Amino acid sequence: MPKIFIISILPVSDTRFIILGIGLMFSGIIFLSVFGSQSAEITLQEEFSKCYEYHTDSPPTEIDCNTASENKMIIFAITTLLIACGIVSLVKGIKGRWDQDVKPEDMVGPGSSFDTPDEPDDSEQNNSK
Repeated sequence: MPKIFIISILPVSDTRFIILGIGLMFSGIIFLSVFGSQSAEITLQEEFSKCYEYHTDSPPTEIDCNTASENKMIIFAITTLLIACGIVSLVKGIKGRWDQDVKPEDMVGPGSSFDTPDEPDDSEQNNSK
């Protein structure tokens, strides 16, 4: 019976780590630019006893300063997480040692450990007759 080897369709590549890192950092910056302006207002309003949410078509409404601060910290945490994951991915991609550090027992192909015949009725021996 022939041996069946499962080969990964998407091998881990240094280029993919670099592209993933750039994408994560870009999404972190975009996320901060979209939601960061709301948190800038809250940072200034925390100095006072009351916080307000401003609307273009209606008068300002009073909001809870603690809830607004928590929302600001969540936005900051998500942005920091995205950018940090992007930096880690970039460092992994720039190191460039992932494809080259293959253990000899994990190599596939001629002359590798997977190429040794295990049984006397192996297909290689049948072809040599």
